[in-house]
Amino acid sequence: MDNNETLRQDKNAGIMKVRFSIGAKLITIISIIVLVSLGSIIALVSWLVRQDLQVAAEANNFEINRRSAAEMESTLVNVRSYSRMLIQTITAVGTESAIARDSVDFFFEENPQIAAVFFTVGAQTNRNLINRRFFNSRGIDEELAGSYRDENIEVLMHAVEGKTELLNATPHLTISTIALFFPWRNGGAGVLFSPANLDDTFGFGANQSYLLNSAGDILLDADFDLIRTGINTANSNYTKSVWESTARNSQTLYTDEDGIRYFRAFTKLSIGGGIVITSIEYDKVFEGIAATTRRNIYLTAAVLFISIMMIWFFAKSISVPLKALASAALTIEGGAFEVNLQPKGGDETGVLTASFQRMCSALGIFGRFTNRDIAVQAMRGEIRPGGLPKHATVFFSDIRGFTEKSENFTKTFKDEASDRIVFWLNAYLTQMVECVEKTNGVVDKFIGDAVMAHWGTAYTSGSPQQDAYNCVSAALMMRSAINIMNASRKQDDPGDPPIQIGCGINTGIVTAGQIGSDLRMEYTVIGDPVNLASRIESLNKPLGTDILISEDTWNLVKDKFVTEEMPSVTVKGKEKPVRIFAVVNATGADNGPRNLTEVREILGTNAPDLSNVDVNASEQKYTIGES
Repeated sequence: MDNNETLRQDKNAGIMKVRFSIGAKLITIISIIVLVSLGSIIALVSWLVRQDLQVAAEANNFEINRRSAAEMESTLVNVRSYSRMLIQTITAVGTESAIARDSVDFFFEENPQIAAVFFTVGAQTNRNLINRRFFNSRGIDEELAGSYRDENIEVLMHAVEGKTELLNATPHLTISTIALFFPWRNGGAGVLFSPANLDDTFGFGANQSYLLNSAGDILLDADFDLIRTGINTANSNYTKSVWESTARNSQTLYTDEDGIRYFRAFTKLSIGGGIVITSIEYDKVFEGIAATTRRNIYLTAAVLFISIMMIWFFAKSISVPLKALASAALTIEGGAFEVNLQPKGGDETGVLTASFQRMCSALGIFGRFTNRDIAVQAMRGEIRPGGLPKHATVFFSDIRGFTEKSENFTKTFKDEASDRIVFWLNAYLTQMVECVEKTNGVVDKFIGDAVMAHWGTAYTSGSPQQDAYNCVSAALMMRSAINIMNASRKQDDPGDPPIQIGCGINTGIVTAGQIGSDLRMEYTVIGDPVNLASRIESLNKPLGTDILISEDTWNLVKDKFVTEEMPSVTVKGKEKPVRIFAVVNATGADNGPRNLTEVREILGTNAPDLSNVDVNASEQKYTIGES
């Protein structure tokens, strides 16, 4: 067997050992298309219908509420007006006169829903007018009217003073009864009446209305048990929101304490502080569209099944060109990249070519960046070429005594020193990068052992204050991470020495953008705030601190962290002294240092004698002094 034949067999073997058949792939594609297209149509239609239903439901609920309130207010106005006329008549002609008795009988005959009327002249109780037919027809004792008046004599006195009130008399009379107390010309009056004429309006149905008084008591509801037991809704969040609202009527989509959503409308009555509330359960509004959506889903499933069957039977009709494409892929896999494959029409070959082009473009973009998140944003077009001003917080840190530690590595491990120090440094940098990324920061670069990062540049947490807070929080996280790392190190291990760092933080307007060449770029920030952050970092060693922030940063986060002001520093390039602050801990933290002395104890450093600090050292670009 010659080599060519062997190659052909290998190719054929490769073609046969595919993980997914052509039919399976096409079925998957068609299934996605059917599901996305029909699913999108169903979702869009459902959404549009739901919108229309919601508008109609809200309008209907609001109209029912308006009508219920109007009928309730009309009933209250009529009861009050008729009662005032009766009281005025019998007080004018004398309460014991025949005309008065006839007027009372006529009044109760024309207003059978009124159980009793009682009134006062000044502070003296005048008379109780009882509708005996009302009580007899319902099998209850008419003395309940008098006892109810006696229990609420204080409310009646409020009416004398000009106050109108609505009360729930149902628990006392055992039948649905509302008490209306109101002032009249010479005193105060109260009326007990049955709201039976409002049963249709406040009755059962999808839209349910109920009446509250100014104290939150339910006076009228389709559920008789609620008014019989004297339920009070004053502590309900919805009732509180209605009381707080300045609108006379309004409607909202409200979720109750049980997680059930309602369309709720309210209207405040002009009599007695009453409120009529009408609601309909959100899910009941959309029961019809939900059923239609289910039927559409069943239809989609049927269409999908038919599509799968058709694709399965016709998949082989396109297998030949796809096998040619698979053979070309095997040729490329074998190292021969010059393949003369002529695609016919807009088939899989065109899709593959476009995919390779997109992949090459993506690799070219990623090759120009070192920060993964920045590269992804650049690929999405979220970072434009050029520089932009950003209100950012810039962070610098480096390892204290890194040069000495590097020399110790070299002395101890000789030729292995490079690998050892990189391993040690990478373990440290991994923790630092994690702290930056957890707080929504961007690692700009590593400069040897130094880390440069910034917040509020490529993306922001919403405000310069929050970005600054995140940056200082990251520095505290670094302190904690380093303490944990140091605690786990073996004592006097030359290959894993303990680490202490200094952090400098400054906030200001920087220029952020892509800097570099066409072959290599990086997203970074430049400007005076960056230089100042770097210089502040170098102050940690002489000041015996590990986290220093500038005054601009401190002004943004001073309420969030415990800080101690350090001596003002005259920084090279700055005319005025720069106030700097040492960060002790987060405000209200349960553990950790409470002052700078405890921070230095953790760091193992002593408070420096500022008078002995060499302010002229070439590496230090500052002068310590008083502000």
